[in-house]
Amino acid sequence: EIVNWIKEYREKKAAISIGYLGNVVDLWERLAEEPECLVELGSDQTSLHNPFLGGFYPAGLTFEESNELMTSDPAKFKKLVQDSLIRQIAAIDKIAAKGMYFWDYGNAFLLECHRAGANLLREDAQDDKSFRYPSYMQDIMGDIFSMGFGPFRWVCTSGKPEDLRLTDQTACKIIDELKETNVPEYVKQQYLDNKKWIEEAEKNELVVGSQARILYSDRAGRVALAAAFNELVRTGKVSAPIVISRDHHDVSGTDSPFRETSNVYDGSAFTADMAVQNCIGDSFRGATWVALHNGGGVGWGDVINGGFGLVLDGSPDASRHAEGMLNWDVPNGVARRSWSGNAKAQEAIRRAEQQVDGMKVTIPVEADEELLKTLKF
Repeated sequence: EIVNWIKEYREKKAAISIGYLGNVVDLWERLAEEPECLVELGSDQTSLHNPFLGGFYPAGLTFEESNELMTSDPAKFKKLVQDSLIRQIAAIDKIAAKGMYFWDYGNAFLLECHRAGANLLREDAQDDKSFRYPSYMQDIMGDIFSMGFGPFRWVCTSGKPEDLRLTDQTACKIIDELKETNVPEYVKQQYLDNKKWIEEAEKNELVVGSQARILYSDRAGRVALAAAFNELVRTGKVSAPIVISRDHHDVSGTDSPFRETSNVYDGSAFTADMAVQNCIGDSFRGATWVALHNGGGVGWGDVINGGFGLVLDGSPDASRHAEGMLNWDVPNGVARRSWSGNAKAQEAIRRAEQQVDGMKVTIPVEADEELLKTLKF
């Protein structure tokens, strides 16, 4: 039925969203049977950072049977999960051979397929984690984090939609001001994209529960947003404090060689110093709370996350803390990415140095590749 829908709506040149209640392995295999490529773009966001305790359910078992087996016979359940992964990646390979572009979302799908025995390494692989399919960090996110843009969050603790609406309007005003500053065109484009997002957020009814918002913003934007929000609280234009935070999937808060730092190519992607430095540095600079934790979204042992929350209560201290903390929280990761050789990160950190009193960052010097070839170590 799904295959027929895809063909029908392709013919109509119309959009349709289809939800499949079943095991996706069966769907991938059915799509692979088609002589034509029905899937141009493919990925997988299964929770394979926890594959054997409910993150992945094997094909051929019901939900209830899987829940029973994962506790009664964990070894058998693990074998069935890995068998299903081998089937899934085999189907994906068949569709990719017909023209589908497939990428890894970063929740350890390719890694667990590899661990299950699938041959996923590139022909030129220098290690056991250089897969044939790319991570979406390289192919979709690209240089976003290196430019200093990432998911900045805020929560209106009043729970009132009108308070959130005012913060949205304030965010739009700040973006308008920022896009007129002396920044590269690719940075201006980020401002414009994110203004469109925030302008349309309310009418798309994105709020579930807390009156909260998330907006991709850079250092300058986050500092300006925090100052403006604190002023809204101080003047009583919003009726209760605003909490600011960010996602762990951000510029500086996460060390994860399979996702957030997978495009850091100087070898430091496999260290956890950035997340730890962010967490501790944020605590020194006035965060209301900090968190340092392992595993979120990618898998135990494969990621370290450092997060924070800061309450804007309208006080001078809150304003001072936000400025000091955000001028550390974002540039720390931009500096790290600049050291790995990213040109956009180097531009962003130089611009931050000019704008933030007292900020001094060591800028890397590019080595001459031809000279390096002549050296003996």
